Amino acid sequence: MEKEKQMTEVSTRGQAPLAEVEQAQHEIRNMIYVVRNQQVMLDSDLAMLYRVETKVFNQAVKRNIARFPDNFRFQLTKEEHESLRSQVVTLNENTGRGKHRKYLPYVFTEQGIAMLSAVLRSDVAIQTSINIMNAFVEMRRFISNNALLFERISAVELCQLEYQKQTDEKLEQIFEYISEHEESNQKVFFEGQIYDAFSLIASLIQKAEKDIVLIDGYVDLVTLNLLSKKKENMPVTIYTQKRTRLSKTDITNFNAQYPSLEVKYTKAFHDRFLILDRGTAYHIGASLKDAGKRCFGISLIQDAGIIRDILQRLELKTEE
Repeated sequence: MEKEKQMTEVSTRGQAPLAEVEQAQHEIRNMIYVVRNQQVMLDSDLAMLYRVETKVFNQAVKRNIARFPDNFRFQLTKEEHESLRSQVVTLNENTGRGKHRKYLPYVFTEQGIAMLSAVLRSDVAIQTSINIMNAFVEMRRFISNNALLFERISAVELCQLEYQKQTDEKLEQIFEYISEHEESNQKVFFEGQIYDAFSLIASLIQKAEKDIVLIDGYVDLVTLNLLSKKKENMPVTIYTQKRTRLSKTDITNFNAQYPSLEVKYTKAFHDRFLILDRGTAYHIGASLKDAGKRCFGISLIQDAGIIRDILQRLELKTEE
């Protein structure tokens, strides 16, 4: 009975502000993965969102197991779990998610998550369920809006890429496809071209052979996900503002899997710049975390003197 109270006795303080709801949905989108060609969420992530322990969460589900057939909830195989952990930075062991678990985690499909609203009935659970379902809707809209790009890629590898386009293996094929085509000095992305923008920026990051410098006043885990596409052991330095959303834990976790990242602080820059090997630089009209959400451009800086001036200014204007 005490554990059941943990699932139901959550106090409410009224409707969550719009900004908090949008932030929650943004975090949820980063917790949606593709397993067996289905969009799913991990039991541990869901438990965190519903503010209960993973063990308590799964016990509540088991008490209502008839509501969760195999197409609503299934247990990952060892291979699937290892593959999932390798997809994103936030799933490595150092984050503590899934650490010390005796059993392989369960994942829930969209239908299974919808069913949770009948099992978890607190005020927090109701708002959480709404946020999760909205996040799934946005993910479907994202795929729909970028269907044309997926069709072009499918011409390269039609059969396999149709069902696995969101895995790292297929992303590597996308980057290779992009790199084989002549790069223009300027590129403009319009609102909604999130996937196109992500692909181009990631392909630029992969070109670095010695080091990467990113100047961006607003960085978060989405930025790190892009930087994880760099070559192995490639050093990265981010210059951002002290109010960054990146925590020391985020940086430590990134370095544990994708060394090496250093974050420095400066207020000297308004615009965003990506500098590769101290000799190639791009002016980027939006923060990497927001690429494709609104119309923005990427331009190659062809004047070597400008690049030297930017690097010199960084040395002079870096804060302690």
